[in-house]
Amino acid sequence: MHLHSGLREYAITSALKDSRFTPITREEVPRLTVSVSILQHFEEAEHYLDWKLGKHGIRIEFISERGTKRTATYLPQVATEQGWDQIQTIDSLLRKGGYKAAITAELRRSIKLTRYQSEEVSATYGEYITQRC
Repeated sequence: MHLHSGLREYAITSALKDSRFTPITREEVPRLTVSVSILQHFEEAEHYLDWKLGKHGIRIEFISERGTKRTATYLPQVATEQGWDQIQTIDSLLRKGGYKAAITAELRRSIKLTRYQSEEVSATYGEYITQRC
């Protein structure tokens, strides 16, 4: 997917099709700000605690209780915004990834974790219109 078309597609999905929120109205558009996180510096971690809160985003891969490979990710700011420690973050990611059974130390140790950093870029609707013309 090309960056421009991908941004357009995900902006529309976020604005109109995300079931967690009511769709954005035409009246709200002039007050909108969009933010995009640029993910960079991907590194395979040595173990599931080999990352720093507030610095690294993390992506985990694990095998579900049904034997299927599952993944989940959080941006660097998520854990600190939620007030989580590393274990709480990992456990939340396992749930986000669809893990339903009891979470054990053995499961945590089996996780393949990739850490990364991100840079957030934001623009108001007015800035977008100015740059587009």
